[in-house]
Amino acid sequence: MKAALPGPKGLPIIGSLFPAVRDPLGFILDVYRVHGDSAYARIGSTRVFMLNHPDLVKEVLVTQQGAFVKGRSLQSARRFLGEGLLTSEGALHKRQRRLIQPAFQRQRLGVYSGMMAAYIARLSERWQDGLSIDVGEEMMRLNLAVVGRTLLNLDIEADAQEFGRLLTTLQEDFSSFALPFTALRQRLPLPAAHRRKTALQRLHVLIDRLIRERRALSTDQGDVLSILLQAQNLEGDGIGMTDIQVRDEVITFIVAGVETTAVALTWTWYLLSQNRHAEAALHAELASVLAGRIPGMDDLPRLPYTAAVFAEALRLYSPAWGIPRRALTDCTIGGHVVPAGVSVSLCPFAVHRDPRYHPNPHAFLPERWLRTGEPSALPYAYFPFGGGPRRCIGEQYARTMAMLTIAVMAQCWRLHLVQGHPVALQARITLRPRYGMRMTLERRVARS
Repeated sequence: MKAALPGPKGLPIIGSLFPAVRDPLGFILDVYRVHGDSAYARIGSTRVFMLNHPDLVKEVLVTQQGAFVKGRSLQSARRFLGEGLLTSEGALHKRQRRLIQPAFQRQRLGVYSGMMAAYIARLSERWQDGLSIDVGEEMMRLNLAVVGRTLLNLDIEADAQEFGRLLTTLQEDFSSFALPFTALRQRLPLPAAHRRKTALQRLHVLIDRLIRERRALSTDQGDVLSILLQAQNLEGDGIGMTDIQVRDEVITFIVAGVETTAVALTWTWYLLSQNRHAEAALHAELASVLAGRIPGMDDLPRLPYTAAVFAEALRLYSPAWGIPRRALTDCTIGGHVVPAGVSVSLCPFAVHRDPRYHPNPHAFLPERWLRTGEPSALPYAYFPFGGGPRRCIGEQYARTMAMLTIAVMAQCWRLHLVQGHPVALQARITLRPRYGMRMTLERRVARS
């Protein structure tokens, strides 16, 4: 057996709580730089094994995935996400994933892609030359509208503005689940907790009404809600989901799906604005393949550089910057015993920027994806969507939405970072720009 893991000593009682909360990414990178690929830290009352090698990532997510459950922040998020795919465990998670999988098959994505492209084109037509925007807010509204249409067959922009307000409240609160003492803070009569409770109750009312109305129709409306309501557990008792289970999944898809894709696209526009050679290569591909028209699902395989742009943005600024797990039983990872109850921290942000697997790691180089389709020959040197049985079920949905957004918008617009606008990282549940992303629009060509 190997010796005890090295790691920061920290302070009595609280350990490394202050640096871990103040700058999570800086803390993680410093630990790996000083102590290597396997380290141990105590953050408040939480014991954490920090693992930074692709082989160790694979051990946790794939080889021994049954020995782990989601980490503290996502367990705490059950208070408003319920038992959706993001938070459920064990047999329930397997059953729900099996029921939901048909909603993300290629045939369904083909239907969704037409809806996606229509909303993206609508946003492009609304933008104005010379206008300064927060591109993060724009991407959030766009993805909320698309998820609303594909998930609920609901025009959120025109018919349900309340959804946007409620979800914004929940997304802001969602970030707090990564902080210490979550359970205690949620029990205190604080204004934020009251806002979350009120927003969640109202969101439940809206979704429950939609579920009742859709069950009464008993027809497939071509959206994810129809799939959920018609799902049958063919390997078990043949019983579909209860209304509460459907509601939990709807909230999970909206809150998690909107946030992650919008954040990834925000960083994509920033990276293109700072790397004009990559932007020029992107424009050349779009002009050659699309010649100004709106792309469809069948066009995406013919846009390898567009796909590489998004893949490279995910490498540098993966929205899921950290993947927490908690050991259910004693297990051995990399020769070290991980006791039951101990947290395990995997950090895509750190692994994705490791020069051992990604040469010139801090450079935005979409070309690295065009050689073999993967930036590293080592599995789990790149894992923005997680891995193993809990790999994100909406990965292809997100990639489709992102590629269509880039392809439609980049044909018409260039985005320039507003001079002097600060760009800094905010590592909460997702990796957001701390001060937003103010950018100025420059029209390339008007859509005919």
